[in-house]
Amino acid sequence: MTYREAIDLGEKILSMADIADAKTDAWLLLEMVCRIDRSFYYLHMEEDLAEEQLSEYQIALRKRAEHVPLQYIVGETEFMGLKFKVNSSVLIPRQDTETLVEEALKVVKPGMRVLDLCTGSGCIIVSILHNVADVEGYAVDISKQALNVAKENARLNDVSVLFEPSDLFEHVRGTFDVIVSNPPYIRSSEIVKLMPEVQNFEPPEALDGKEDGLYFYRRIVGECRDYLNPEGRILFEIGYDQGEQVPALLREAGFRDVTIVKDLARNDRVVTGML
Repeated sequence: MTYREAIDLGEKILSMADIADAKTDAWLLLEMVCRIDRSFYYLHMEEDLAEEQLSEYQIALRKRAEHVPLQYIVGETEFMGLKFKVNSSVLIPRQDTETLVEEALKVVKPGMRVLDLCTGSGCIIVSILHNVADVEGYAVDISKQALNVAKENARLNDVSVLFEPSDLFEHVRGTFDVIVSNPPYIRSSEIVKLMPEVQNFEPPEALDGKEDGLYFYRRIVGECRDYLNPEGRILFEIGYDQGEQVPALLREAGFRDVTIVKDLARNDRVVTGML
């Protein structure tokens, strides 16, 4: 089978499985398996794949047709212009979360101490430290498997972060100038309505914000004052429909300058506050 025929086959298989970007995904899987780029493809599109490459490509196509996320099959994704390793132990970093990092970069300065709660793949803290020098970065997650991925991503992007297994602040020591968090915030009842890639393959404990989606915000806001320096800031990613409840929690806890920031789709996405 030629490279061109392989792309056509991949697009057909994925389209029949209702994969939205069938042609793009077919190409990315072929690129991964054969370790080629577009230039190579157009120069060699009528040449045959090696048998082992074709077999590996067909296996990858079957996984994607079952709605296994493309990023889990490829094993990596891009976030804030950086590469991050991902597997089924962590949520796949999303463009929406770049809004949280961009807002954090406005307030994080050299010499500060930054804590990332529910770090997952580590994409938030690693991106912050990659962009601001001389910052002490700390990150926690309840999942040791997620922390293994985060540690690899810190090494991959050449930043130094202290990772600790912890149920939110359980094992956190010291105080911080900035706390960032993208906690689980989807209502339990809504998880069954998510797309198959998310519902069936991403870690449920990283999605489920309990009955009203606010469980982790309440816990973090209720405990964080003991871990923030004077005039310290907290920044949350929120769900698109949580732009009233989460700011209210911060104001009730005595935070000032509470601000809501929208993402590129104009949805409420980040809430910030200062002690």
